[in-house]
Amino acid sequence: MTVAAHPVRNVHATLAEAVARGPDRPAIVHEGETISYARLLEMVETAARHLTLHGLGKGSVFAAYSPNRPELMLCYYAAARIGAVFVPVNPNLTPSEVAYTYRHSGAALLFCDPSVAEIAAGALPDGKLCSIETLRDEVPSAPPLPPVAVDSKDDFLIIYTSGTTGTPKAIVLDHAAQTDGPRALAQLWGITPEDTTLVALPLGYLYGLSTAAAVGLQTGGKVVIQRRFHPRDVLEAFVAERVTVYHGVPTMFSMMLDYCEQRDLSFDLTGVRVMVSAGAPLSHETRQRFRARFGVELQNYYAMTESTPVFGKPATDARPLPEGAVGRAAPGLSVRIVRPDGSDCAEGEEGEILVRAAATMSRYLNAPEQTAASFVGDLFRTGDLGRRDGEGNFFITGRIKDIIIRGGANISPAEVEEALTSHPAVQDVAVVGGPDRIFGEVPVAFVVPRAGMTVTAEALEAHAARTLSDFKVPKRYLFEASLPIGKTGKIDKAVLSRRLADEVKEAGQE
Repeated sequence: MTVAAHPVRNVHATLAEAVARGPDRPAIVHEGETISYARLLEMVETAARHLTLHGLGKGSVFAAYSPNRPELMLCYYAAARIGAVFVPVNPNLTPSEVAYTYRHSGAALLFCDPSVAEIAAGALPDGKLCSIETLRDEVPSAPPLPPVAVDSKDDFLIIYTSGTTGTPKAIVLDHAAQTDGPRALAQLWGITPEDTTLVALPLGYLYGLSTAAAVGLQTGGKVVIQRRFHPRDVLEAFVAERVTVYHGVPTMFSMMLDYCEQRDLSFDLTGVRVMVSAGAPLSHETRQRFRARFGVELQNYYAMTESTPVFGKPATDARPLPEGAVGRAAPGLSVRIVRPDGSDCAEGEEGEILVRAAATMSRYLNAPEQTAASFVGDLFRTGDLGRRDGEGNFFITGRIKDIIIRGGANISPAEVEEALTSHPAVQDVAVVGGPDRIFGEVPVAFVVPRAGMTVTAEALEAHAARTLSDFKVPKRYLFEASLPIGKTGKIDKAVLSRRLADEVKEAGQE
C-alpha cells in the first residue's frame, strides 16, 4: 500500500493549507480557549518572530520543556517556518536528564513552562532559559519575516527516547517525515476535517506531538489539548467536545476503566470513531472490559519514533483483525520479516521485523555507528520479533531489545542499574520488567548488597529518585546473595523474569 502522490513540502506549508481550507474553523481547544486556524497561523508567525529575535534561524536548534499547552504546537510550526530544529522535552525529566538533552541536542535556548522553571534553571547555563509564555507576545516593532527556503530533507525534529544502553537515543526526523507520516496516518484511520482529536498524551513525545496533534491539525480538524492525562478529565472531554479520535497507551485505558468501575460510572463514548492503543501490548482482558463498559473497540497500533506508521487497522479495510494481531501494513510501508541470517521468513514464521514507513528517521544524532547498525539497506531494524499470516495480518511475538515498557514509556534497565549501583551499599543489581495489572510491566530490582553492609528498599528508592524520572524508579526490591549467571558470563535476566512470572501464576492459583 502506498501513500497518495503529493507535492514535496515542508511542515509549515501543511498548516498553511489547512488554514486555506477553513480559516474560521477551530484548530486548538485548551482550557476554555479556542484558537481558529487563521489565528493559529498568526500566532505561529508571532512565535517565529520571537525565535529570530533570539538569534535563531535556519539550522538553529532550540528546545521546549513544558506540560501540554498550545505553545508547544507554536514551537513545532514556528520552527518549520524559519527552518529551525525543534527539541520537545518530556516535562517529567529530572534536572540531570534535562541538562543532558539540552547539551546533547546542541540547543541554543530552552523555552519552559513556569511549573518546571526551577528545574530548568538548575539544569541550564545562565541566559539560556526563556518563558514559553512569551511566544504569544506581540512584537510590533519587528519587521515581517521573509520567506525561508526549507527543503523536505532539512532536519526538523530531535526526539529523545530510551535505548538499551542507558543513554537516551536522539532521533532526527526531517520535514518529509513530518509531512508524509501524518498524511499516511490520516489515510490509515480515515481522519478528516470533521474529526475532533483529543490529546492527553505528552507533547514531549512523537506519539502525542505528531501522531495525535499534528495529524489532527494537518487534516484541518479540531484538536483538544489537555495539560496532562487524568481519567476523569479525558472521559468528560469525550462527551463535552464530541471527540471522534483518541490515542493512548494501555495504561490510560486501564485507568479509565478503574475510575469508572470503582465509582460505578458510565460515559457515552459511542461517538468516538477511532480509539487507538499503542506503546505497549494491549491485553485481551482490557479490550473486553473496555468494550463492555463503553461500547467502543480499542484498536491496536504499532510504530516507533524511528519509523511510523507501521501496523494498524485501516479504515478502508472492513475485515476484522484476528485475535492477537497488531494490525495490517500502514500506507507507505515496506516490511520484511527475516531470520538471523538475513533471509526472509516464510508465512507464519517468526523473525525480526524490518520496516521503512512513510516517516523514517534520518539518523541517530551524533551516533553514526548506531545509525548504520540500525538499518539493513533502507529498512529499519525494529528489534521486535513477529510473523505475518496469509491475510496480511501482523503479530508481534517478542522483543529483542532489552527495554521495559511501563504504561507505554520506555525504560532502559541499564540506566536504572547504573543509578542503583552508585549506592555505596550495593554490590550488584539487575533490573527486569515485572508483570503489573495497570502498567503492563514495571521495573523490579534484584539487588546484591555489599558484604557486611545493609540497605533498605526505601533507601534505594530515594537514591534512584535523585537521578531518575519517577516512572523509571523501581518500587520493588528483592535482595539476593548472588545473581544467576548465564553461559556467556552475563547475568541471566531470563531466570529473574521467570521468577516474577511464576509469582503471578502462583498468586492466581491461590
